Amino acid sequence: MAKQFSLEPLTVLGCTPPEMVNIAARTGYDYISLRLIPMGVPGEAPCLPGDSEMLRKTKAALQETGVKLHDIELARILKDVEPISYLPAMEAAAELGAKHLISSAWTGVRDDRAFVIERYAEICDLARPFGLTVSLEFPSFSRLTNLAEAADIVRTAGRPNCGILIDTLYFHLSQVSLKDVAVLPREWFHFLHISDTLKEIPPTREGLIHIARDERLYPGEGCIDFAALVEVLPEVIFAIELPNLGRVRKYGFEGHARRCLDAARRVLDPPIMPGNSSSQNNPTIFRAH
Repeated sequence: MAKQFSLEPLTVLGCTPPEMVNIAARTGYDYISLRLIPMGVPGEAPCLPGDSEMLRKTKAALQETGVKLHDIELARILKDVEPISYLPAMEAAAELGAKHLISSAWTGVRDDRAFVIERYAEICDLARPFGLTVSLEFPSFSRLTNLAEAADIVRTAGRPNCGILIDTLYFHLSQVSLKDVAVLPREWFHFLHISDTLKEIPPTREGLIHIARDERLYPGEGCIDFAALVEVLPEVIFAIELPNLGRVRKYGFEGHARRCLDAARRVLDPPIMPGNSSSQNNPTIFRAH
């Protein structure tokens, strides 16, 4: 089965939703993601669920192009934000056809496990009537810095629409093992954020943030073993989250998005030669049973 790909908002940060849809259609993506819960980061295009004109134009673009909305972001777990405030974004997501919602924790302390579990469970409960799963991500500079911490929250919350989102950048920065991925329930994994990076891991939080937001690499340019990771996951959508300011300046939004997808296809969807599967050639792969 041919791999399917989604264009993530950070890859083309600054594009409006209708522009994203049209770029995705012209460059060959199957899906897009939208940031319907803004974070207020520099360059972020206004994309509010209460903007009926924006939603109308986005819905029209989706219908005209055949591109689908895959997921929305970002339902952050914060001390001073009530999850119910995310309801308008969930409603808009359902109207536009999304099936998934991304969440992550940013409480700034390390001793609030019960609070994070409670808030994550509440987000799941709010999202479920809209048909949305809630995939918990673990950015290496957030409250949940690795897969084990995220899995603990998801397992304890125990909601039927729960999930975990692995970003290949954070997979590398947090030094997650393939075995740790393989032992988790396969139904937790709905999609994968992909980008590449150099082997060296920055020693500071500021360095980690800089790479994550400004200097991700095209798949195949860095050190990440995509084939080995994909081998231990179920069939998923590949969502390209690849912010790189230099590449955007050089190629423009559309040129950058196209190069992201071309590189991802070369790495993730190459021709399979008889007797040359990744599982035969990579003894480090573990399978869950």
